Amino acid sequence: MSHIPDKPRSSAWRAALLRFAVHGEALLLDPARYLGCLWWRITGKRLRARLVLAPLLGRAAHAYALWQVRYEPSAARPEPADPPRIIALVEDGTGIAATLASLADEGVEAQVVAEGFDIGSVGNLRCAWLMPLAGGDVLARGAGARYRAAAAAAQADTQVIYADDDLIGPRRERCLPHLKPDWNSELFRHFDYLTGAAIVRAGSAIDLDFAEQDWAAGLMADALQVADQPGEAALHIPAILHHRRTRPAPRIPLEPAQPMTADHSLPRVSVLIPTHNRHDLLGICLEGLSLTDYPHRPEIIVIDNRSDDPATRDFLDAIAPAFARVVRDDGPFNFAAINNRAAREAQGELLCFLNNDIELTDPHWLIAMARQAVRGDVGAVGAQLLYPDGRIQHAGVVIGIGGAAAHAHRLIDPHEPGYFHRHAVPQFTSAVTAACMVVERAKFDAVGGFDAEQFAVSFNDVDLCLRLAARGWRSLYEPRARAVHHESVSRGLDRDPRGAARQAREVMALQERWGTRLASFGPAGESSNPDPFHHPALSRLSEHFVLDL
Repeated sequence: MSHIPDKPRSSAWRAALLRFAVHGEALLLDPARYLGCLWWRITGKRLRARLVLAPLLGRAAHAYALWQVRYEPSAARPEPADPPRIIALVEDGTGIAATLASLADEGVEAQVVAEGFDIGSVGNLRCAWLMPLAGGDVLARGAGARYRAAAAAAQADTQVIYADDDLIGPRRERCLPHLKPDWNSELFRHFDYLTGAAIVRAGSAIDLDFAEQDWAAGLMADALQVADQPGEAALHIPAILHHRRTRPAPRIPLEPAQPMTADHSLPRVSVLIPTHNRHDLLGICLEGLSLTDYPHRPEIIVIDNRSDDPATRDFLDAIAPAFARVVRDDGPFNFAAINNRAAREAQGELLCFLNNDIELTDPHWLIAMARQAVRGDVGAVGAQLLYPDGRIQHAGVVIGIGGAAAHAHRLIDPHEPGYFHRHAVPQFTSAVTAACMVVERAKFDAVGGFDAEQFAVSFNDVDLCLRLAARGWRSLYEPRARAVHHESVSRGLDRDPRGAARQAREVMALQERWGTRLASFGPAGESSNPDPFHHPALSRLSEHFVLDL
């Protein structure tokens, strides 16, 4: 066949067979966890069951086939009254006949880019859009209408309109869907997730050299020269409109970050460390700070919150004042209030919030975070945090997971590809954790610091990041700053009734303020999403980026 169409809605029996296959594959992947999900569901703990089951289903071999049959939203949209002109620039190569046939089916003009191609030969480009494609790539049914409708409604500063894509296998089967975030200029610096699945305003192509091997990527880069400016430089259509033979891979940045100790333009940092007993953990954290490479000696403030262990009190008394200042805070444990009070005493232009159970293993971690935090468009900067066994504990925060918020990519090996290497690439995220966070104090003060009334212990960092973003300062995840997090070892887990009640109140407060309730979302792929960097058709029940089944 010349054109690979979307699979039509299959009969109920096919959907039932695929669902049976997916559950069988999930059972084989991890029998204990799957059976545990069944038990939790029987005992009425449905949310817990779904949170564990969702990533298992998403990893099943037939997950994408089931998603296509049952959940894939239709790409079709009504044609605009005055449709804009879209011209596909197709790179000559294997499979080009299938590409041209699919373009004809979708009503998109086609120009083959071969030796000697001249963009001037296309004619009037004043209001046109260009669609760079590789030979062998084809469009989904309805893609042409979807692009024309988006282009007709685009704002003047929208330079690129892009869509999701998947790959075509050897037998023309579809696989490896890429459900993309909304426009993320920091991610695009390291991962070209637009080229080959987008249309571009034609004005960017006037002076383009089509003899260059990477002319399509050059066209995209020229169009996104305004990528760091406010506004919608690139508009996302959250639907799979392209079936591709290949796609660009992310460029994983070197780690650790390059030393910049000679860069004295970086401001002074105040490191704030709340602590309670467990001087063994605090000692490891302070040792890492003593080995940290930074142009200026950081101001270190250790906030002792009611430590009553004699060994810990002796340890705190023995800390050299020239290295760190120890202050007492005898109020009840309120992470937000403790840090707010310490921030008012701090002298640095940058504030680094650091848990006492953070083990700093890379001397350049603070440089990597500080040089991002001083950017005018950045609010809070978060590090990549690992569990002691080496798996990821934090790689940014996704809003809406489980009806609240959760750490992205948790429990995957940092050397695995994960979801298109997103855990390994710097990018804007909706929030980052305050377990290891750097933010300019002027921005922190501008939003009133942490909300100590609504979020005493949980989600105060998420709420802070979202309030910073509302002022135009986006959170940034920086994986070149890496540390080990012995999560909640010092404070303990909220298993007592009082702690559980407090946690429930803070979840409810997050839901009220930021609309994170699961019930507020519609069917997969059709709903609004509180997190623009997490595709609405990805599961809101999994910290892994898996299809919503």
